[in-house]
Amino acid sequence: MSLIEANGLQVTLGEHPVLQGVDFHVDPGEIVTIVGPNGSGKSTLLRTLIGAVKPQSGKVTRKPGLRLGYVPQKLQIDATLPLTVGRFLSLPHRVDRAARRAALEEAGAGTLEDRPMAGLSGGQFQRVLLARAILSRPEVLLLDEPTQGLDQPGSAAFYRQIEQIRARLGCAVVMVSHELHVVMSASDRVVCLNGHVCCQGHPETVAQAAEYRALFGTGTHGALALYRHEHSHSHDHDHDHDHEHGHHDHSHQSHAGH
Repeated sequence: MSLIEANGLQVTLGEHPVLQGVDFHVDPGEIVTIVGPNGSGKSTLLRTLIGAVKPQSGKVTRKPGLRLGYVPQKLQIDATLPLTVGRFLSLPHRVDRAARRAALEEAGAGTLEDRPMAGLSGGQFQRVLLARAILSRPEVLLLDEPTQGLDQPGSAAFYRQIEQIRARLGCAVVMVSHELHVVMSASDRVVCLNGHVCCQGHPETVAQAAEYRALFGTGTHGALALYRHEHSHSHDHDHDHDHEHGHHDHSHQSHAGH
């Protein structure tokens, strides 16, 4: 049985139809990556799955008692607020010190408990949000472009952390992404969204789909190749560099499009 299942979702924000006839499901333990251009409804779909947005029609069914962890795309914290990481993790409900420390350790932020939230780097901030999301030992962890603003090594390290958490907790992961070359390797399924589901399936299958390439351009194919090249020493440097260059074009295109 799916942990979350959505059928025929229609979502309109203001006068603007954002999602039309979207079917979506998350099964136990799988990593699902959602990609798509700007205004394609990726964040709205995530917020509808967790119940923060109500669809005009269609329905979302969650497993009874399902535990969710959510990492939002942006969280503004007043820089003048004297809030430490430990206190942030205890909002709105008090969390004991051992649980806070365990979650921070799991998120790769074990040394940050006494640091002020306002003084964290982008990568540290995201890891603290991740720690907060896994405090409840979620069965589904949902992340909305969690590496936006991080450089490539920072993004890759963050995604490795997600893979480790999935392995340890056995949770499913739903991730909205603009960085295919990093995310694809771990994804069991990729869903390409543009107001509706254009195509979905195994990463390799989706990367070849005409609908997907129409949205992202043929350079996207190179983005997948880049990930493999990073783990291979059989290609010459110039060849890798061409693919890397192709990735940057694509990343800018899909990110600017989000």
